[in-house]
Parts: sequence; structure tokens; C-alpha cells
Amino acid sequence: GNLADVVLGYDTVAEYANGSASFGAMVGRVANRIANARFVLDGKTYHLLRNDGNSTIHGGPKGFGKVIWTVKEHVSHGDSPYITFYYHSLDGEQGFPGALDVYVKYQLSRPYDLSIRMNVTARNKATPVNLANHAYWNLAGHGSGDVLKHELQMFASHYTPVDGSMIPTGEVAPVAGTMYDFGRRIPVGTNMKIVPGGGGGYDMNYAVDGQHGQQNAMRPVARVRDPKSGRAFELWANQPGVQFYTASWLINEKGKAGKVYGQYGALCLETQAYPDAVNHPNFPSSIVRPGQVYKHDMVFRFSYQATYDA
Repeated sequence: GNLADVVLGYDTVAEYANGSASFGAMVGRVANRIANARFVLDGKTYHLLRNDGNSTIHGGPKGFGKVIWTVKEHVSHGDSPYITFYYHSLDGEQGFPGALDVYVKYQLSRPYDLSIRMNVTARNKATPVNLANHAYWNLAGHGSGDVLKHELQMFASHYTPVDGSMIPTGEVAPVAGTMYDFGRRIPVGTNMKIVPGGGGGYDMNYAVDGQHGQQNAMRPVARVRDPKSGRAFELWANQPGVQFYTASWLINEKGKAGKVYGQYGALCLETQAYPDAVNHPNFPSSIVRPGQVYKHDMVFRFSYQATYDA
């Protein structure tokens, strides 16, 4: 019965348009980083717009998180209210090949489940597609401080190590014995490196376990619980990876309802293709060809847990 707003955000559309944190954004056409803002597909080299050093991140300076979407459907009543957004991405947009029809449906059900369903159709050219929901979660309530005591379990026994530019090396390494091991439930801050003023924390892609089974099958990704309130969720999805980010660069950001968000004030669990997959043939492919449909489903199952059931 103790309610709180557990997602970080802004009060106005202008703040979302101008903000750099991607609060709640649907990022794409390719979430995460593409090394050197370039890739080769079917023998042709494509050059993208750089917006993260020499790399492209989250689709470029005006990726899907920075455009206006159209509301296609909105049902606000009944047991399973939902809203569906649509965006048409042009051939050549931000340097990417091919036109896309993109649909994203948010739905509440069961009654404590939030599902996000992303469907993308490539119209005329092959192209990489990797959408990700960039919600920032703080189960104690937005603006309530850091999430270092949130308890986390990841269903991912491997991760993709990165170089100094946050680009994957191509290795898929076991988490055992590293700071990235959340195979059993532990507080987020247990092994975390704290760097005041920006940095530190976690910003890493994990390889979700069980992805070699049925394609597009839903699998458990992570469990999160705030021990103070008992609020918890379990995340399920059908993507090979998940980016775990602890808001390391969130510094005195003015948010909604007069709250000010500080470093490590939230965590993100962004299910996705592996970062820079288009430049790593050994990674699961993120290429969608004409007529094919990209499907990315997520379900957040919320609950109250007075004690954590591992």
C-alpha cells in the first residue's frame, strides 16, 4: 500500500528533448555503441554520425530517443491498458541504410506486469536494428538516493569485456571471479568501484543465459529488490544481451517533481543485441533484411517481497 514513483524522468517534453540521460527513451536504430561510427554490410561501408568520441551511440545525435513518435493506439480502460507508438525511419537516417517501420507497445497486465513489445520491419535494405528501453529504476522511489543497496541477481554467466573506449573486444568471458558476477543475489554496491564526480559503477553488456534454445523465447534476465521498501521486479526478455548501467554519470540532474538525481541514483537493465555486433561476426547477428521483422519483447513483473526469495 506504500506507493512511490520508481522511474526517473522529467516534467516537460522540452527536458526530455534536450536531456542527455535518455530517461525512459526507446533508443535506436542501434542502441549502445558502434566502433568508429562505421560498419560494412554486404560489401558496402556505411559511415555514421559520431556522438561518443569516435563512436556512434544510441543511433546517433538524433536517434529514436530524440524523435517524435505517433500514437497509433491507446486503450486506457479495462484490465490490460496499453499504448502503441509508431515511427517511420527513413533510408539514410543518421547514416543507416534502409527505411524502417517501427512499433512499440507498452501494456499493463496481471495486474503488476509491464510489457514492452518492439516490432520493426525493414522495408527496402538490410540494416542493423537494436532497440533498447532506457528506463532508470530506483525501487525506493525516484530521487531517494543511490541504489547501491538494491539487491540484484543476473541470469547471465558471461559478459562482453570492453576496451578503454567502451567497445567490446570480441571476447565473451565468464563473470565468475570478477566484479560482474551477480549469479547469486548481492547488493549492487558490493564489488562496485566508486568514482565520485562521474564514472565507476557498472556499464556492461551481459550475455543472457539460455539464448541457444528456441529463437525469440522469453528467458529470465534479472531480479531486483529494494530491501527498504520490499519493492521488487523480475525482468524477462527474448534478446541475447542486457546492458547493466548504474547511472554513473548522473550528476545533480534536475528531475520531475522537484527531485534532484545524483550519481548511482538508479539502475538500468537494457535488454539488447550485443554492442557493436555489426563489427563482430562472432556475436549474434543484429541484421534485419527486407521483409523480415525484428521482435524484441520485455516483461517487468513487479512484486512486494518482505524478504528476498533466492
